[in-house]
Amino acid sequence: MTPPPHRDAGAGRPISRKSLLKAAVAAGAAVPLLSSGTRALARDSAGQGRPLSVTPACDDGDGPTHDQIEGPYFKPDSPLRTNLVDAGMPGTALTVSGYVFGRHCSPLAGVLLDFWQADDAGSYDMAGYTLRGHQFTDARGAFSLTTIVPGLYPGRTRHLHVKAQAPGGPVLTSQLYFPGEPRNATDALFDAALLMNVRGAGNGKEGTFDFVLDVDGTPGPGDPTDPPTDPPSGAWAPGRSYAVGDRVGYQGGTYRCVQAHTSMAGWEPPHVSALWRRE
Repeated sequence: MTPPPHRDAGAGRPISRKSLLKAAVAAGAAVPLLSSGTRALARDSAGQGRPLSVTPACDDGDGPTHDQIEGPYFKPDSPLRTNLVDAGMPGTALTVSGYVFGRHCSPLAGVLLDFWQADDAGSYDMAGYTLRGHQFTDARGAFSLTTIVPGLYPGRTRHLHVKAQAPGGPVLTSQLYFPGEPRNATDALFDAALLMNVRGAGNGKEGTFDFVLDVDGTPGPGDPTDPPTDPPSGAWAPGRSYAVGDRVGYQGGTYRCVQAHTSMAGWEPPHVSALWRRE
């Protein structure tokens, strides 16, 4: 018989897995570890013959707009880059790397990962794109981000924001957290399932995390959203934000976008089959 869910006797509501994990962290309990002493990564479970648990979404309460899960500090159209650090930027150096898998343990190539975060002082750049950028996983499903450790601001523990989307798949909006932070126990949004492995690396830090998206496995080259969205314009042009399903014309042909991106010279539709499919 399936045991009944844990319930909050005072409120009469089921206690969520997230609440249980947070309570465990607050009480000093350990989250799952490998024999090496690091937190388990999805890649360590990929060969065990069972589906992976998907990376949980994390509601973002950075401001009063709680219904917007990306929070008030998200901005679309971030630049394509893996290094978010500008010359002379203060802060502790941080690299974050890992892999993106589907539920059935297949690494996913071409996954869009859009990162944004606070600076060393705990502020977000809303005028420009400082500490914001997107990238795509490589053929192995791997990604790597160069940035700084985000600063603290009232009500929140340290965290990185991310949106992840396989071609044609749903968008995961989530956050990554740092182990050992005192505010992890008091942040209402903290989720221990989203803790990175973090270790010292010279004067900086290195973090690792594997995402598991809610898709069956390795997506095809397209799987565009249906129905497709209306294209921003009839003709392809550099410097524009295209979403999955957008249609454009280029040199007499019609192309459908199969991976969200900001266009640039050299990425014309006939040249990048990972981004455009001819119709």
